[in-house]
Amino acid sequence: MIIRKLFKFENAHIVRGCSTQRCSTSIHGHSYKVEVLLESNYLDHGQMVYDFGLMKQYIKELIDAFDHSITLWSGDDASYIADMKKHSARWVELPVSPSAEQFSRVIYLMVERVLECTGMVNGERNVKLHSIIVHETQTGYAQGFKEDAYSKLMGTINLTDIIFSKQIQIEWGNTSLWSDLLDFKLMKNPRKV
Repeated sequence: MIIRKLFKFENAHIVRGCSTQRCSTSIHGHSYKVEVLLESNYLDHGQMVYDFGLMKQYIKELIDAFDHSITLWSGDDASYIADMKKHSARWVELPVSPSAEQFSRVIYLMVERVLECTGMVNGERNVKLHSIIVHETQTGYAQGFKEDAYSKLMGTINLTDIIFSKQIQIEWGNTSLWSDLLDFKLMKNPRKV
């Protein structure tokens, strides 16, 4: 069975090298919708694949890091990156360009790591990430699967190369959330949310 949870965020970016001149040369924003699709052949004690309330914990916090932020590509012009960081408290730096396709890959890897580090306490079993769908506009989206997230043909993404601004980290309930995930630190789900 597959379940989906929808998350939203507002974000600004430039996608260098794309065909659309406005997109590749000007900072612009989108009202993103992100669908997280989880799957399992089992149901928990509440007869659910995974309680939607639990997805509001770490998964929501990580996706919310992109809200009212500018997403930067580490391969962009160094002076542009420095200026954006200087003038924005909320920014995320990625090792890939922030296209919808790359967002789906990045978010896939982040959510997958959350699931790997989560101690299940309500009978959840074999909960896996099926895919991530990133809606950049009302009419355009990208859907990323595991093979996409790890594709060397699309550019290698190492979680250690994703950098969240200090302001974003301060706003997390757990300021060490990202470093805990990078270190595979076990995070137990609460019994009740």
